This record gives sequence, structure tokens and C-alpha cells, in this order.
Amino acid sequence: MKPFAKLLAASAIAGGALFHLAAPSNATPSNAAPSNAAPSNTAQSNAAQSNVAPSKAADAPRPLPQGVDVSTFDRGVDWGGGRLAFGIAKATEGTGHDDATFAANWAKIRQNGLVRGAYHYGHPKNDPVREADHFLSAVTSAGLQPGDLLMLDLETTDGRSGHQVNEWAKRWLERVQQKTGVKAFFYSSWSFAQEHGDGLGGYPLWVAHYGKAAGRVTAPSPWKQWTIHQYASTDHDHNVSRLAADQLRGLGYNPSQR
Repeated sequence: MKPFAKLLAASAIAGGALFHLAAPSNATPSNAAPSNAAPSNTAQSNAAQSNVAPSKAADAPRPLPQGVDVSTFDRGVDWGGGRLAFGIAKATEGTGHDDATFAANWAKIRQNGLVRGAYHYGHPKNDPVREADHFLSAVTSAGLQPGDLLMLDLETTDGRSGHQVNEWAKRWLERVQQKTGVKAFFYSSWSFAQEHGDGLGGYPLWVAHYGKAAGRVTAPSPWKQWTIHQYASTDHDHNVSRLAADQLRGLGYNPSQR
């Protein structure tokens, strides 16, 4: 995630992740196959008789869909390289800031056939409805299409209490759902999500945890499961999804649900 104040936000996420390195235990994603196991005596016998080694293809973990998220601070993303399944672009921040690269990124993600998402960097010091409407105005102007994902990036309290931040997030998410029919993703660091996510477990979770390998993270309370895991921030922010591309699109905009 690259918010308007890039260095501060990156430090906040990394700090939250490092603070909780020992908190969540490793979990195998639900769409990953079982770990390698020794073949049964029967399989060994059959293989010996045929002089063909037992296949390990069925035991290999299925790779998780990869994606990157970008903002005005990112350059040189190869949306058409064939490696990515989804792309997420920053659209807005607060009540008045529009990301200068959003429209171009938004178009390129779709042109290359990727699942696309748009995110808003939230500030609890402002009115949540105004911020939600600002975000939706930018996204709809750029073209909101079926299957597009909507996201709230919440990493700062702006000096508000935990309860106030939680209520702010609820109101923002409710407003977006009222206007579009979409249950927007909630994004934050593992620690911030656990501290401020009360009552938000029904929204898809996009969690940043750099202390865990890709897909090897458990969801903070109150979520039962994560949907997207942001596992590294190097040249760009790198993510994996536990859902296939079509399943991700199923969480996005659907005009018939408005």
C-alpha cells in the first residue's frame, strides 16, 4: 500500500507486522493441496513393478493468484506480463485528494484482463460519508464495471479513540454498500485490523503482514479468514489471494445488486 504519505504508512504497516510476528500461527490456505506424504506400500509396490516413480504432482501446493497494489509512487508495473491475476490502484485519500495515476492504472488493469480493485486511504478525522462519496465519485468517473473490487485502506487513527475509529470504518463501509451494493474490502496491518475491526468480520479482509510468507497468515479477530494477503513491499506491494480470479470478481460490483 502506498498512501499519500508513503514513508509513514509503510513504517506503520511494517511496524504492525513486526510487532505480531509471533502472534498468528502458520496456516495452509484452503485452496492448497495437502503437504507431501510418503506413498503407501501398495503405491510403492506398483511403482516398483512398473519401474515408474510415484507422481508427486498431486501433492504439490497450488500456487496462489498474485497481485500488486499501486499508487502515484509506483512506476513501471508490467500489467501484461502474464504473472499477475489482479491489480489494485489507489483512487483517493481523505475528502479531496485524487491519485494522479489512478485513471491510467485503472484502465491498464482492465485492458490486460486482470481482476481490478480501487482503494481509498481513509482519515478518521473527516466525515466518513464525505470520504466514501469522494471515493465513489472518482471510481465511477473512471468507469465502474462488473466484478470491480472496492476497498478501504485504514492505517491511521488521526488521534481518535479505538471506538471512534471502528465506528468511522463501519460508516464508510456501510455508505459504499448502500451506494453500490458492494461489500468493500477492509485493508490494514494485522495488528491494526485486530484492534479496530470489531464488527467488521462480514467484510472481505485484505491484510498486510510482512512477517509471514505469502499466504501463510491467519486472520486477525473478528475475521474467520483472510481474502488477500499483502506479504511484501519491495519494488511494489506484493499480494496473494486465497481465491481464484473468478471468485474474486464475485466479490465485486454487480449492477443487479444495487
